[in-house]
Amino acid sequence: MLPYFAACPKGLEYLLVKEIEDLGGVEVRESLAGVRFKANLAEAYTICLWSRLASRILLSIHSDEVHNTQDIYDVVYRVNWHSYFDSTETIAVEFSGTNNFINNTQFGALKAKDAIVDKFRDSGFDRPNVDKKGAGIRIECRMVNNKLTLAINFSGRSLQQRGYRSNAGEAPLRENLAAALLLRSGWETDKPLFDPFCGSGTLVIEAALMAANIAPSLTRNFFAFEALKAFKEDVWLEILDKAQALADESRDRKQLCIRGSDMDSSVLNIARDNARRAGVEHLVSFEVGDALNIKQPFGNQKGHIVTNPPYGERLGELLPLIFIYHGFAKAVKAKFTGWELSVFSSSVELLTAIRLAPDHKYKLYNGQLEAILANYSIGEGVLKSISKSVEPFANRLKKNEKALSKWAKSENIEAYRIYDADLPDYNLAIDRYGKQWIVQEYKAPKYMDPSKTLRRLIEAFIVLDHIFDIHSDDLIYKVREVQKGESQYERLNENKGKFVVQEYNAKFLINTSDYLDNGLFLDHRLTRRKLGELANGMDFLNLFCYTGSASVHAALGGAKSTTSVDMSRTYLDWAKENFKINSLHGSEYEFIQMDCLTWLKHCHKDFDLIFIDPPTFSNSKRMDQSFDINRDHVELLKSLMRILRPDGLIIFSNNSRGFKMNHRDMERLGFNVQEVTEHTIPRDFKGNPKIHNCWEISRK
Repeated sequence: MLPYFAACPKGLEYLLVKEIEDLGGVEVRESLAGVRFKANLAEAYTICLWSRLASRILLSIHSDEVHNTQDIYDVVYRVNWHSYFDSTETIAVEFSGTNNFINNTQFGALKAKDAIVDKFRDSGFDRPNVDKKGAGIRIECRMVNNKLTLAINFSGRSLQQRGYRSNAGEAPLRENLAAALLLRSGWETDKPLFDPFCGSGTLVIEAALMAANIAPSLTRNFFAFEALKAFKEDVWLEILDKAQALADESRDRKQLCIRGSDMDSSVLNIARDNARRAGVEHLVSFEVGDALNIKQPFGNQKGHIVTNPPYGERLGELLPLIFIYHGFAKAVKAKFTGWELSVFSSSVELLTAIRLAPDHKYKLYNGQLEAILANYSIGEGVLKSISKSVEPFANRLKKNEKALSKWAKSENIEAYRIYDADLPDYNLAIDRYGKQWIVQEYKAPKYMDPSKTLRRLIEAFIVLDHIFDIHSDDLIYKVREVQKGESQYERLNENKGKFVVQEYNAKFLINTSDYLDNGLFLDHRLTRRKLGELANGMDFLNLFCYTGSASVHAALGGAKSTTSVDMSRTYLDWAKENFKINSLHGSEYEFIQMDCLTWLKHCHKDFDLIFIDPPTFSNSKRMDQSFDINRDHVELLKSLMRILRPDGLIIFSNNSRGFKMNHRDMERLGFNVQEVTEHTIPRDFKGNPKIHNCWEISRK
């Protein structure tokens, strides 16, 4: 009997103890990230071939106290390495751990390597060659505090690398972790198993290997123990032949009730190739399927769903997945009553979106990432109702939507705000654009606990779905921040979420996916309507026009001409599209791409009605100089007066909460200034009266 150490990911130690015992190991005891045991050679070979959980098997050689770098050399030198392997073998030495006298693992590896080759030479043997990448013998030196432990890698390359997975499309879930999830889930190999987020098929393939009693490392072409002097080829071949015979029996088996599905057909092709290389292609099946519209694949049979849905490590990755988890849980609840569900995720927050009470939870590690396997029983009834702490938010949403939806319908409005940070714990703006919902989170102060903010946000998403049954495709999440200059509108992604909404008698193109703002400032709705009422027969100017929504209302109101000016080609193209949607065509509708302030200096045309909604601040490189609304509004309005006809009107608006009109200078210049902010705040923004300010300006 020789001593061994079976390494495994943290969290798998308990399972590995039982597996090693079942495979013949004795004196098995749990250790950190592994299991210590004793075994004869036949049992050690069997464990290398059949272990589904171990990462590698190490043959323990020696351990001793070390107190300086010379001690490291001496301890390694005392081992008769030539009794374990010949000098014709190439070696590599790996060293881990540091202490007060060695803080460089490469130096530790060098000292140990020198001791090994010196021992060979001093014992009358040739010096073995060192090959860090292609070595047949790997010696592992591990130092914890002042104790140095020496071992030979008995199994070779990681046992989790079964050899069936291709690099392309490789899932992040390691094979031995997948096997552990199946064991921890409680799945029995004679019961149906389904993975609706199967990716490249690791869970499905590992399940098939278990159910068909196929040794996980059977296709491996080399084990490190084959290079050791003690290797008994006849014993090994007998073990290998028995395992091969069991695998051969599986070839005549009918297809097992083990299936996987995924939305990505290309990754399913990889899964099928992986299953073929693993020898289980005929036992499993893969099909394209949406986990949010999941179907029961086994008729009336009850079984187990074991799955590893996508999860993100950063906030921007995490939040879009909330509805996937929640929608998936709803679909499972509806179609899989009587089944067991096991979900593996690194995000506790995402698991809360499932809104089922787990029977068991296990902490495991996916690499260095801490994760949870949660096991649920799918019974009759509904998902857990929302918690008491969320009820005030839910009640406010229901109250707002009930009142505002009736109002919006009577006004022929399809885009409106139903919630605007009404409650301090839920610092969100929630807008409806037809069937689309947009949740925008106001940037939380730095002193707030990010985990609490995230938890509240997830609760908000769950409440929205609980009340309004929103499909995940119809909900967009964005973070609003105070930004400057060209970063005022942030590009988000390449998806094209475009559709049209109605506003009174006008229609507007909305793009919810590509930019922070969606193409229509909802708080200016009443201002746009008034411009339409005033514009009949007038020459209308829209400066800083954005997507031209005010120009559309003016044109529909009978404006003789409209001129829309903006620095952005993107927004001008958007404005032209808005005109097209409203069947507005003709040379009287002009679109000019230019820095608005530069254009204003050289403009020689007069206008009857001018609308200007400038940015609070801009320092774009395409502008001649920076612009600050508080500093520069008098000069801006003075320039506008130059092109305003005697009886004309300027409607001036901005979103600066700290804006103060310079009445003294405006009076000196002979301007009549009247604030009309109160009359331009729509009903759905009454709770936020400082959303903008608005002024009517004319000559005295």
